[in-house]
Amino acid sequence: MEIISYVGGRPDNRQKKFNFLKTLSSLKKPGTRGACRNYYTPVQFTSSNVKPKKSRAIALPSFGINPRTVLRKVLHFWYILPIAAVFAAVPVAVYNVMSYLEGRTNPIPLDIEESEFDILNREMSRLALNDGENVEEDGSIAGAVSAASFKEPVSFTNYTVKAGDTISGISLKFHLNNISTIIAVNNIDNVRSLNAGKKLVIPSVDGLMYKVQTADTIQGIAKKYGISVEDILDTNDLDSEILAVGKSLFIPGAKLDKNTLRRAMGDTFVNPLKTTLWRLTSRCGYRSDPFTGVKQYHPGIDMAISSGTPIYAALSGKVVACGWSNIYGNYVIIDHQNGYQSLYGHMSKKLCTLNQEVNTGTRIGLVGSTGYSTGPHLHFTVYKNGKVVDPLTLIK
Repeated sequence: MEIISYVGGRPDNRQKKFNFLKTLSSLKKPGTRGACRNYYTPVQFTSSNVKPKKSRAIALPSFGINPRTVLRKVLHFWYILPIAAVFAAVPVAVYNVMSYLEGRTNPIPLDIEESEFDILNREMSRLALNDGENVEEDGSIAGAVSAASFKEPVSFTNYTVKAGDTISGISLKFHLNNISTIIAVNNIDNVRSLNAGKKLVIPSVDGLMYKVQTADTIQGIAKKYGISVEDILDTNDLDSEILAVGKSLFIPGAKLDKNTLRRAMGDTFVNPLKTTLWRLTSRCGYRSDPFTGVKQYHPGIDMAISSGTPIYAALSGKVVACGWSNIYGNYVIIDHQNGYQSLYGHMSKKLCTLNQEVNTGTRIGLVGSTGYSTGPHLHFTVYKNGKVVDPLTLIK
C-alpha cells in the first residue's frame, strides 16, 4: 500500500478534526491535576467572557458639558461675580437713597423740654389743613345767616354745578344755613358725585321734601319735625289742612339726621388696616407718655400690628402731605373735603405721592415704627375742621 504524504498541503476535514481534538485534549479539567478534559464537557467561561448585565439606570444626554470643566472656569473667573453684584446693586441703592431723602423732607427738631401734647399740637398746626368749610355735625354752616321767612311760599332755582363748587359753598351762595337742604331736595347719595355740569334744584329756604303717606295729618307732620302747622301751610301756599296721599310737601327748617347726613357726605370711615388682628394700644385722649410716663393728651389712636402690614385710606380724598417728621416718622395726610382730614403716622414706607387722588381702601403705606415710636404700629388721627375726632367713633 502506497502511503501518500501531504506536506505543506491543505489539510482535509479529518485533519482539522484531529487537530481540534488534540487541542481539546491538552486542556485540563478544572480542579483535576493532569486529567484530560472531555470535549463534551461544557466550556467554563471566565468573568471576562460573561457579558455584563444591562443597567436599569436611565442615561441622560450629556450635551458635551463637563461639570468639572465648568466649575474650574467659574472658579478661575470668580472675581466677575462680585463685580456683577455691585453693578446690579448700584441702581437699587440709588433709588433707595433718593426715596429716603425724599421722605425726610422738612424734618422738625424734637425739643425734649416740650410735652407730647405741645409737640403734637405744634406739629398739626403745620400739617393739618384747616381750610375746609366750617360745617357742624348736623349740617349747619357756621356764620351763615338766612334772610328768608317761613311765611313766604318756597321757590326753587335751577343751578348747574361749576368746577370747584362745594355743597357748603353752593348753600352759602343761595343764603341757606344747612347743607342737608340741597342734599335732601336733590336726593344726593354722595356729595362727591357733584361734578361740574350736574343740575340742581335750590329752594329759597332751608328744609326737606316730604311725601304724604296714608293716615298722615298736617298736625302729625308738624309735630314730627318740630315746626308749626302755619309754617307748613304758608311755605307750601296751602289753604286747607287736608292732605292728599302722595302729595309732596316742603317742610321748612327741617334737616337730615346725623347718620343720613354722614352717609351723604361720605363721612363713613373704614378701618385703615382692613384686618381685625390689630391691637389698640393707645386711645384718643389723655394717657401716660410711653417715654416719660407723664400724663398727656394723645390726639388719635395707636393700632399695633406687625411691621409691613398694608395701610389703606380710610376715606376717599386727596393726599395733601406726604413726608417725614420727628414725631410721626413717615406720615401721610389725606384731605377728605367737608372739613375732614386723616393722618397716618409711623409708616415704614409710603406708597402714595403728594396730590394723589385716592379712594376708600387705596393702599397708601406700610406699618412701621419710624419717628416718636416704641414699636410697629399705625398712629391714626381724624380731624374735623382742625379739631381732633376720636377715630373709633367713625371707623366701621
